[in-house]
Amino acid sequence: MRSRLSDGEWHRLHPLTPLLRGGLFLIVIVGIVVSNLRDRLLYLFIPWLAPDIPPDEIQNWEGTGDPIDYIVAHNLYLLALLVVLGVLILLIGIFYLSWRFHTLRITGDDVEVRSGILFRTQRRAPLDRVQGVNLTRPMVARVFGMAKLEVVGAGADGNVKLDYLSTTNAETVRADILRLASGRRLADAAARTGAPDGRPSRVAALGQTVSRGLTGLIDGDEPAVEVPDSVVNIPIGRLAASHIISPGTFGLVFAVIAIAIGVSQGITWLLLGFIPALIGYGAYWFRSITRSLRYSIAPTPDGVRITFGLLTTVTEVVPPGRIHAVEVTQPILWRPAGWWTIRINRLSGRSVSDTNRDQFTTALPVGTPADVERVLRLMLPAVPEAEWPLIVHEGMFRPAGADTFITTPRRAWIVRPLSWRRNGFRLTQDVLLLRRGLVWRKLSILPLARLQSVAVHQGPVDRALRIASARGDVVAGPVWTQLAAIDRDESLRLFDDVARATVRAASGDRTHRWAADAGPDDFGETPRVSIAGVEDVARGSSVPDRRPNTAPEHPS
Repeated sequence: MRSRLSDGEWHRLHPLTPLLRGGLFLIVIVGIVVSNLRDRLLYLFIPWLAPDIPPDEIQNWEGTGDPIDYIVAHNLYLLALLVVLGVLILLIGIFYLSWRFHTLRITGDDVEVRSGILFRTQRRAPLDRVQGVNLTRPMVARVFGMAKLEVVGAGADGNVKLDYLSTTNAETVRADILRLASGRRLADAAARTGAPDGRPSRVAALGQTVSRGLTGLIDGDEPAVEVPDSVVNIPIGRLAASHIISPGTFGLVFAVIAIAIGVSQGITWLLLGFIPALIGYGAYWFRSITRSLRYSIAPTPDGVRITFGLLTTVTEVVPPGRIHAVEVTQPILWRPAGWWTIRINRLSGRSVSDTNRDQFTTALPVGTPADVERVLRLMLPAVPEAEWPLIVHEGMFRPAGADTFITTPRRAWIVRPLSWRRNGFRLTQDVLLLRRGLVWRKLSILPLARLQSVAVHQGPVDRALRIASARGDVVAGPVWTQLAAIDRDESLRLFDDVARATVRAASGDRTHRWAADAGPDDFGETPRVSIAGVEDVARGSSVPDRRPNTAPEHPS
């Protein structure tokens, strides 16, 4: 059902927005003040519950310089209450004006937000450049049935944030934005307006939102999807074990042992110097686990939906064509368990200084090879079925027999002494695969339609060994898109092949408006539109399959 906020007019956010944005901070400040001045406040307001305080100590309060002591010593209770009341009225007025001047508008082309009392700010996100829509439910806001909505833009610090909305409005607005971004039109608001008698009262609506917020803490927030086989759920035991056997945890244990040995030998400064670091790492370790709990990934009509978080739940919907690179990684400590992780490069719309920008680059915290294949199929729907065995089995695990990847020549084994047999690439009609690493197995997948450019580099050592390095240029992110120590002639052929294939894929790509040919969404859900058929245009002509020369090469 279409939201009333998507009618092209200016609307205000939820009335409780000022409380959640600034009021909670004031509550924390008041709590700190009360905890530090407990005895004096008891003596001031509830004297019969206050502990026995000698009269001479009360007389000494006047000279301490503390405002509370001065008020008690001079009996200025009424004046203090008037000042506190004035400050509260001023803060309430500021909160009210900030809410009054904070408005949003959703048109057929843009999402706009205006804010500010003295200094006005207007931010606009074009819908045809939307990179995703994130729905965040902080724990306190979930209790009140509220959520934050963030429209991810294409530029740095270009996101449009709508915080806060009721959870129902946030979900409906998210669906409307994604439908408009796909190229579809929304039905008229009048067609969706129900009879006034059928609407619940405000009290009943508030009760429903609070009830949903409480049950969401236990049962989860997002509804089930139509294709349950495509959903990947991570068991809690696997998630905890993956953090325990991670390199960071082993480093933490080593640091604790070193500190204990140093303190036993009388080096006490080690304890004072490393305790804050240990506490910080422990908090990060705990936060990373809770943030990955209730993880799920599933297909929706408007893209890939990723949900994670226990206390604060984040749901992001990544539309088709917004993923610029994918990397499948397996640390050596995870190899006995067969676990992998997936990270992606995408435009997050956040500034470099934003500490939360990295949480939107992990598509699968930890999973089995079957989980990896499911996630990759969701993120790369245009890849033909015949290519998946090569991507999953040859890309993730180097086969013992025939290998279709072009690997480092034997003469250059000294550059990659441990991984030269695994280090290689493969170009298909849709993606460029870069495989590398022995201790940390990694497979980078670069969709050709998203590839910005390709470069070949050769240093003096490379020239002597007749090898080169190739790099695919995409948007910034954690995925490493460079491959070293490949044959010079193969790298030049790869350069030409990728250049032609990239132009062909980009010219046939229509994922920025993935449902532009569909009709308006009148009352039902948007039909599932597969972009695989659309991107078949990009495969009008074949790309040479660069297979290795099976003849053995002897070192020079």
